[in-house]
Amino acid sequence: MDALVKTYQRLLQDTEMTYLRYLHGKIRWNNRLIGIVGARGTGKTTLLLQHIKQNFPERDKALYASLDNVWFATHTLSELAEQFYNFGGTHLFLDEVHRYNGWAVEIKNIYDSYPKMHIVFTGSSLLEIYKQKADLSRRAVLHHLPGLSFREFLLFENKLDFEAISLNDILKNHQNIAAKICEKVKILPEFHNYLSYGYYPFYKEGTEDYHFKVQSVINLILDNDLPAVENIEYVTTQKIKKLLVIIANLTPYTPNITRLSNDIESNRKSTLIYLSFLHKAALLQMLSCPQKNMGAMSKPEKIYLENSNLLYALSETANIGNVRETFFANQLSANYALNTAEQGDFKVEDKFIFEIGGKSKTYEQIKNIENSYIASDDLEIGFGNKIPLWLFGFLY
Repeated sequence: MDALVKTYQRLLQDTEMTYLRYLHGKIRWNNRLIGIVGARGTGKTTLLLQHIKQNFPERDKALYASLDNVWFATHTLSELAEQFYNFGGTHLFLDEVHRYNGWAVEIKNIYDSYPKMHIVFTGSSLLEIYKQKADLSRRAVLHHLPGLSFREFLLFENKLDFEAISLNDILKNHQNIAAKICEKVKILPEFHNYLSYGYYPFYKEGTEDYHFKVQSVINLILDNDLPAVENIEYVTTQKIKKLLVIIANLTPYTPNITRLSNDIESNRKSTLIYLSFLHKAALLQMLSCPQKNMGAMSKPEKIYLENSNLLYALSETANIGNVRETFFANQLSANYALNTAEQGDFKVEDKFIFEIGGKSKTYEQIKNIENSYIASDDLEIGFGNKIPLWLFGFLY
């Protein structure tokens, strides 16, 4: 345990407190069992360490441990909990739980055996916590941490500190909201920077190698995280990588599963499963029509990469139409129900229709449709039902 404590203390000392993600203020930290899931690189580890640094002046009351640490090769999570509790510990923060076999059962046992122990765990977005053999669903309060919103990116860049804005407020009052924001910052250059490199917080380490680092994160997800959760072989991983790159180099895409299957030398059933893996891993977004439930064996109506930074990292030439739609889908899906639309590009909350385009985009495709809007790129301030695309980056 000494080795874990030393690692924890070193990480805590190096943790900066300048910026806290929006989710930190939304979590009820007094709950006894909290789960935070999300893709690699979105800041889950930093969130835990910042919370400890901010709230535990008595450092021995809290302990952070990553379950992929070599210490767990010869020790169990239950051993750690017992030792920590005997030394007076009260709050256990467990990172990368998906890398530890049987994590759910042991966390359940710790939760039941130590009634005064508080546990916060993080894991890959691949985890399906409600399918675990241990019944964590009635014990754990689960949160999802996406990457940075455009609003958070501006905060991280010391450009602007605005509260998140609801979708209804944007639809009703976008002109006044955009005008106030544009008084304080040249918004379009910042927005185009964000589309390329602002989604993952580690962009602060430097933007020159950022896309290479994004590729490395993708490899870690598919080479390490996915096999830790799903029983797949190396050859399957390679097919999944190829599938991801193929999709990255297509324009906004209604999938032809037969063609995709041929391209990766697979069959239809396996290809649909691979798409489902990529969706769970927060590398793809798959959308269906509102009346259709999206299951593992269902063909999606549209496929996008999960965020625009992935497009710039994986595609030879990022298609601007794809970038725009990917951004909109990414930011809206964090908090709102998002589907394809019969007319227009997206249907939100089964009510609002959105067409995505450039500054000159017209209403032609959505004219005479109630509750329809244009989300327009290269536009600082909108008018009527034409709303700047960047403003949808202020939703969280």
